[in-house]
Parts: sequence; C-alpha cells; structure tokens
Amino acid sequence: MKICIFGAASAHIDQKYISKVEALGEELARHGHSLIFGCGGTGLMGASARGFKRAGGYVHGIVPSFFRDEGIEELFSQCDEVSYTESMSTRKKLMEDTADAFIVVPGGIGTFEEFFEVLTLKQLGRHEKAIAIYNIDGYYDNLQKFMEEVTERKFITFACYELYSYFNDPSELVKYLENYKPSGTTWYNRKIED
Repeated sequence: MKICIFGAASAHIDQKYISKVEALGEELARHGHSLIFGCGGTGLMGASARGFKRAGGYVHGIVPSFFRDEGIEELFSQCDEVSYTESMSTRKKLMEDTADAFIVVPGGIGTFEEFFEVLTLKQLGRHEKAIAIYNIDGYYDNLQKFMEEVTERKFITFACYELYSYFNDPSELVKYLENYKPSGTTWYNRKIED
C-alpha cells in the first residue's frame, strides 16, 4: 500500500515526536508498505522517510520545484523517486491521487490544511481512503475535543466525524490501515444521516 504521511517540516520539534514517527515508518515498511510524502528532510517528514529507508521501504517525495530552486527547506536526499510540481496545490493533488491511505502526524498549518483537505474530499465522496491521526503525546487531543464539539453543535454530521480515526498506538494504526474497508456511504447519505 502507498501511504501518504502528512507532518511537520520543522527541525526544532521535540525528539520524542521524531523517534515515534521514525519507528512508525519502520513498522510500515516492514509490513511492505511504501511512503508518499512532501520530500522534506527535517522534522517529521524527514523522520518518516528515515524510518521507511531504515527498514528497506520505498520512498516517493513530492515537492514543488521552487522548494529546490529557492532552497526553502532541506529535501530528503535518499528518495527512491522525486516528483516536482509547479505549485503547492498540484503537490497536494499528486499526493492525494497517488496514495492509498493517509496518516496525519503532529504538524502545523500545512499539516492541518492537508488533513482537512483529504477529510473534505472524503466527505464529498471524491475518495474512500483511510485517514488515521497518530496522536503522539496527546498532540491532537484538543482537535479531537473541538471536532466532537462541532459535531454536537451540528456543524458537521456524526457520519462525517467517523471518516477518520485517532490512534495513540502505532501498531493499532497499522492494523487499522491494513484492515480498512470503505463504508460505501454516499455524500448525500452523510448529509442526511443526522
């Protein structure tokens, strides 16, 4: 399975996040999966790629060419494949189209945007791929509470809230991805279920 990991590019985050994402990458690669990611060499992007490579996994980086040309961030140098795009939006589209599943690890604005985009596309029936949030050290606890509140206030339906899952345990996350079955629920049914 081609698994897209969205996560922080920052080189200044705590080592506990780096170690756990590297270990997740290793476990996924040992299970025969490959990585699709934003090609960053630092932060959790770099950690996921290092983990995959350490366990012999295939790594495909997707990045806008201006990142390389303008030196915006350090790129991961050991990718098996690199695809350059014209813009951030075409980068996201290529990652979304190429991946079979998505994992969201701790990150900032870009990671949040990527999560909400794949969630919105799933809600609208544009894909039925698994979306898993790796909630390292409670990083996404407040997001989970917020989404529960938004659901309770009827801004989103409970069916939409069920389109993704949170995990503290990486082995459970891997099991979820490997056993995931699309619900087949249409956009219309999601809107009227609640």
